[in-house]
Amino acid sequence: MKKFSSLVLALAIAMGAQAQTKSINIVVKNTSYQTVTGFGGACCDGAMCPLGSDTQPVRLTFGPTSKVGLNILRMEISPNFKGDINAADIGWDTQYDWYGSVPSARIVKQRGGIVFGTPWSPPGEYKTNGSAEGGNSDKQGNIRAELRKDCYDKFFPWLNTFLAYMKSKGVEMDAVSVQNEPDWWVNYSGCLYTPKQQLELVKNYAHMLDREKYPGIRLISAEPLGFDKAYSDALLNDPVARQQVDIIAGHIYGHAPLDFIKPAATPALRYGKEVWMTEHSVSDYLDNRLPSWDEQLEFARELNECMLAGCTGYIYWYLRAHWGFVGTGEAQYGAGNGKNKLLPRAYVMSHYAKNVTGSTRIAATATGYTTPKTGDTFQTSAYVKGDSIIVMVVNSQASEHNVKLYLPSEVKSGTYWLSTGNETENLCQETEIPIEAPTQIVTIKVPKKSLNTFIFTKDDATGIIEHNAEPSSSAITGYYDMQGRRIANPQGLYIEKHADGTTRKVFKED
Repeated sequence: MKKFSSLVLALAIAMGAQAQTKSINIVVKNTSYQTVTGFGGACCDGAMCPLGSDTQPVRLTFGPTSKVGLNILRMEISPNFKGDINAADIGWDTQYDWYGSVPSARIVKQRGGIVFGTPWSPPGEYKTNGSAEGGNSDKQGNIRAELRKDCYDKFFPWLNTFLAYMKSKGVEMDAVSVQNEPDWWVNYSGCLYTPKQQLELVKNYAHMLDREKYPGIRLISAEPLGFDKAYSDALLNDPVARQQVDIIAGHIYGHAPLDFIKPAATPALRYGKEVWMTEHSVSDYLDNRLPSWDEQLEFARELNECMLAGCTGYIYWYLRAHWGFVGTGEAQYGAGNGKNKLLPRAYVMSHYAKNVTGSTRIAATATGYTTPKTGDTFQTSAYVKGDSIIVMVVNSQASEHNVKLYLPSEVKSGTYWLSTGNETENLCQETEIPIEAPTQIVTIKVPKKSLNTFIFTKDDATGIIEHNAEPSSSAITGYYDMQGRRIANPQGLYIEKHADGTTRKVFKED
């Protein structure tokens, strides 16, 4: 990222300074939650046709050296294998072949990323309607399209043929899903499962997924439209099925993350499963325009809420779309929609993809609420990764704030990523946070309608265990020197421990 030294003037950072505008305190503690695997998008272009030979969208967005930093690619496992044909010649309503995603998948794997496949439908001959279509159409006679019971034993061997094909093309797949949106009756490629039917399929037949031949392969649950916990609970509550599934997944169309992902994520994380939000679009299919900055901040809030809900992975829908990460070049959507040019949404995603991937979320509480709610116009979350403490702030409000951060350990330096929607090219400005001496309290002025990432480096010079900076009114229970040894008569620099479990560094003159 290009650094803008002039941004230092706008930071107005003051250690313990009196706030000039409304002040918000953010207290970060060492309570740990989920570890974040990463962020990604779908290998789709133009109503689901795979990107084919044009690998520029993944080259622009995937890998640690890209400007976005994505690391998870989702592709469709189409119902029928048609051979190595040119995906560009296949219409969106055609059952295209598996090869269409291979070129992009190769790039992602070369850059250390994760590739997983999702069936929209098993082969038509396995289904009750005899077609890959979902059955909800006049042509299909509105037949409820399901996997036939006598074909349950064919499903996972069919997935094995997909894994073998992708491996033959140089792509070792990382995971496969049971089904895209099993609860959504469609007139395109689809297949319906009830939670009970999915349980029967996974419990009795998932052992046929060839984990010996593909030792790294993981099984993802069916991905319901609204992250319906009935699907994941059925698997998690059965000890046999629970051993087969590795990742609990779903979508959030019309279903807020904190209301729907969190209830499903809580038991999943308790059982050691990952939780992935595998498809959603924010402000998609807009009327001949690119999303506004307010809509980009809506996307930032969704990312943040998914993390707060317990997600270990977030996968957006199309990589290339005027409401996605890479422009399509279609003039009707505006001058900023250049073909294979990064769009503002890509820079919003970069805050999380480049910084939060590989981190562990920790507790962060802002003034005014203890439990975050859907659509909060001021949001925060925090993470720890190596020797870094990362704090995210989404300020959708039309006013700036002085934000005072109480960090769980002393920090010696910091970097500030800022996006305000005012830039025309690189929407993510980066600058250093001036810290004169190790401290646990940092005050930063956060602009209105902005996305902010603060990355602090811990001060490990003393080797002291981490401690809280939050002021405490509880009784002092002990004093410790800078090596963590209990002392009776503190002098100079020492650690003060309180009955509520908090600790505080104190300096007392002789």
